[in-house]
Amino acid sequence: MPVECSEVLDSWAVSANPLLPSVETLTTAGAINAESVGNTAVLEQSPMRASLTAEGTHRDAFEAQDWGQLVFAGLVWGASFIFIAAGVEHFAPGVVTFGRMLIGFITLAFFKQARAVRVDRADWPRVVLVSITWLAFPMTLFPIAQQHISSGLAGMLNGAIPVFAAVVASVALRRAPGRAQLIGLIVGGLGIALLGIPALTDGGSSALGVLLVVIACMSYGVALNLNVPLAQKYGAVPTFWRCQLVATVLTAPFGVWGLRTSEWDLAAAGALLLLGALGTALAFVAMSSLSARVGSTRSASLTYLEAIVALIMGVIVRGEAIRLLEVIGCLVLMVGAWLVSRADH
Repeated sequence: MPVECSEVLDSWAVSANPLLPSVETLTTAGAINAESVGNTAVLEQSPMRASLTAEGTHRDAFEAQDWGQLVFAGLVWGASFIFIAAGVEHFAPGVVTFGRMLIGFITLAFFKQARAVRVDRADWPRVVLVSITWLAFPMTLFPIAQQHISSGLAGMLNGAIPVFAAVVASVALRRAPGRAQLIGLIVGGLGIALLGIPALTDGGSSALGVLLVVIACMSYGVALNLNVPLAQKYGAVPTFWRCQLVATVLTAPFGVWGLRTSEWDLAAAGALLLLGALGTALAFVAMSSLSARVGSTRSASLTYLEAIVALIMGVIVRGEAIRLLEVIGCLVLMVGAWLVSRADH
């Protein structure tokens, strides 16, 4: 692709959407690693450590760019459950998963930074693991689950990701989350319970669908931690573009097989296009950049916002019912997200 075209798209991603972090922020200017010393991030050339995860480079309270990335990804991912629900009405789950991977990969290919940074051969096993745990495996489960449960419930259950991310990070880093983060996780868990209890008592909700979403959330919790060292060393765009390449290859057989039971629909195709370009490309880049900066546990708090957006979108777009307990749950989730965003000391 001509350099001029790539530069235009890079500029659009920053100027047309102020919530998306700058491309310079996302790419971290090449192969560098970052360690936090007190409150100051020190960057140094070094090989990636073999640990499961790494500390974020910014342990103070969220700043404007952190909130911008969190809000952008939270809004997009909250709406993604609507796109998935629209897609599986006409396309087989495997087609939805493969389609969003392929579209996401093509979208990030427009960014010249995706190809400008070379990933060391020794780090490719981690790239493959992130591809499986963050993309191929959980995103195969979600379309199947949403054949049994509502988009709102799927989004609400997704709010459990911070808990799984915190458990993995605590074990890997050998330290518990900060006091504010721990309280925020507990408050967030209460909010998720308030949101999910009414839906789970409905006869239309399937235990299988709930189980699949919970397994996917566990996978996300592992992936968030695995991704932090990669994003710190190479930047969000180069690493995630390669993860999408691997995930596209892995999900291709399911996509091809699913074509047998799929039917063409323009609206469903449009939803899949938005799901891929926004939900599987730009939102993931914002999340990857955020996790490298503030760590896996605090970045995962964006799923609280995601749960709220999914609930509201389910009501507006698909006419799903909303209950008083779910409104209270949304308010509790916002308190939990704010607590998790506080300084991690």
